[in-house]
Amino acid sequence: MALLTIMEFLVYRDTWMKYEYEVDKDFSSKLRLNIDITVAMRCQYIGADVLDLAETMITSAEGLVYEPVTFDLSPQQREWQRMLQQIQNRLQEELSLQDLLFKSAMKSSVTALPPRDDTPTEPPNACRIHGHLEINKVAGNFHITVGKAIPHPRGHAHLAALVSHDSYNFSHRIDHFSFGELLPGIINPLDGTEKIAMDSNQMYQYFITIVPTKLNTRKVYCDHHQFSVTERERVINHATGSHGVSGIFMKYDISSLMVTVTEDHIPLWKFLVRLCGIIGGIFTTTGMIHGLAEFFIDLICCRLKLGVYRRHEDGHVDGISSNHCTAENFPPDPL
Repeated sequence: MALLTIMEFLVYRDTWMKYEYEVDKDFSSKLRLNIDITVAMRCQYIGADVLDLAETMITSAEGLVYEPVTFDLSPQQREWQRMLQQIQNRLQEELSLQDLLFKSAMKSSVTALPPRDDTPTEPPNACRIHGHLEINKVAGNFHITVGKAIPHPRGHAHLAALVSHDSYNFSHRIDHFSFGELLPGIINPLDGTEKIAMDSNQMYQYFITIVPTKLNTRKVYCDHHQFSVTERERVINHATGSHGVSGIFMKYDISSLMVTVTEDHIPLWKFLVRLCGIIGGIFTTTGMIHGLAEFFIDLICCRLKLGVYRRHEDGHVDGISSNHCTAENFPPDPL
């Protein structure tokens, strides 16, 4: 009884994630785009901005910071990135780990690449673009390419004429890329991604589908946005028909469905009912087993006792009948 009670208490303490789906009717609010990307080019050579289907251009000056850094990571940072990539591989194999990440999410600062623990000996050869942008809840394209963005009434352009072609290098590392509120402990699909360009005219494309998610757990209640990614990369070569612009392009689209993730557990009254069922069931079951055992034991013992009584009774009757004498067998009394 004690063992079953302890096991039932452990089940009561455990929780699970419940998923509910509905149509997302909120299209007027803004969506936060969180970015932390390092590109192996100098900051004055590249520009980042967003262009959506509503023909709204959001430049990086509205919330992004360009920081000159060294592209190579320190040993501590490389170990962190390797661990993050291992978690990404496990998440692709075991989807149940996502529930564990949802349960452990807490509302505080974002989990990011740790700072360097050494001083680089070489001058900065890369640019870290980090910060956040407020974008519309419509399909759009966040891109990083050569040159700074130029506002143009008839289109979208980057001033790339002053950048030498030999300086093109779109090798990049994505330390963090997410939508919505920042949640530490939540591993996003692009976190820890690192691409090394083998050609200066390399084009990287990420096709992202965003799913609005309301997260309601014991530790946090917020609006989160999950997303899935399809990657593609190619070399720009107009002679072979591979047209385009060198750079990093993240084309996103927002799903019309919204997912509500709730951490659920057994109510207290159900736990008490199941606990009473365990106690009452054990008493009833043991009483039935005891009654059946007593019946069979009594049945077996009574048969043995009856057999002993019968043997004793049969032996007593036989002795009397063998020594039985009648008056006809004796001679008459002379007196």
